[in-house]
Amino acid sequence: MTNKYDNVFLNDVSTVTGPYEAHGPFSKLFDKSYDEFYFNEKTFEQAESKLIDESVDILLNKIKKTRFQIDLHISGDLMNQLTSSNYAASRLGIPYLGIYSACASSVEGLIIGANMVENKVCDNVICSVSSHNNAAEKQFRYPVEYGGPKPCYTTFTVTGGTCAYLTREKKGVRVDSSTIGTVVDMGVKDVFNMGAVMAPAAGDTIYKHLMNTKREVGYYDLILTGDLGIYGKKMLVEYMKTEYNIDLKNYDDAASMIYDIDSQPVYAGGSGPACLPLVAYSYVMEKMRKGEFTRVLLVATGALMSPTMVNQKLSIPSIAHAISLEVI
Repeated sequence: MTNKYDNVFLNDVSTVTGPYEAHGPFSKLFDKSYDEFYFNEKTFEQAESKLIDESVDILLNKIKKTRFQIDLHISGDLMNQLTSSNYAASRLGIPYLGIYSACASSVEGLIIGANMVENKVCDNVICSVSSHNNAAEKQFRYPVEYGGPKPCYTTFTVTGGTCAYLTREKKGVRVDSSTIGTVVDMGVKDVFNMGAVMAPAAGDTIYKHLMNTKREVGYYDLILTGDLGIYGKKMLVEYMKTEYNIDLKNYDDAASMIYDIDSQPVYAGGSGPACLPLVAYSYVMEKMRKGEFTRVLLVATGALMSPTMVNQKLSIPSIAHAISLEVI
């Protein structure tokens, strides 16, 4: 399902990160970073909720508005019952929608917000997501204190919080179109191999977006997926060629970019709801401001993984959502 927009603009963004991201390639482009994982809070979960608080505060300062002037706050994270988003929302007091598409939540939020703004349900919307490495490891695998070994193809959940501000004001970049993905399950059961889980969903969404918009791959200066990592990135390129006879040009993957994989202990790259927007709202937005990118397709990928179902030996479904941004 692809939607076109005439009057939706992404006016501004904000980014807050943890220590690993602060020592990665885009460290100078983030609004704020921490040197440790607790952020002066008692638990990792409370620290993750603080990421949303601070990213919203930074964004409000940038756009020179108070929380009382925001029509809607959309937020997602990886914690059970959207813990991080819900607690942040209770402090912010902005009308709130909590969403979950795992690591695809960032673009899901942008799509919902864009539809609200385009159809004049809201004048403005803040879309936020968060993820925290230690909180996610504790919930989905084992606490990091256990020191359990992992295969080289696993990914490393990013620690970060991001926000985007959508309105009808012609400022920033234009939201051109979006494609809502379909859940794909290729039978992968390995909880560490998220690239293999999500690459087919990314391929399905990219193909449908191109077909529905009648565009070629080369239309975009950059097609950026979210959480495939260095191995999943290769899988997607091969999958697009084999399944759709499409050579994926001008393509990169945020999980493969956000860290210096050769020098940082992050396995095959990043993951988490904040992975794609941290790269998109820093590196990509900087390129768009400079005119080096004029058309970008963001494709957030999410593994819809439940530890309960994995323990029942079921495979892991996945989804990908896409949104097209263009320089005004």
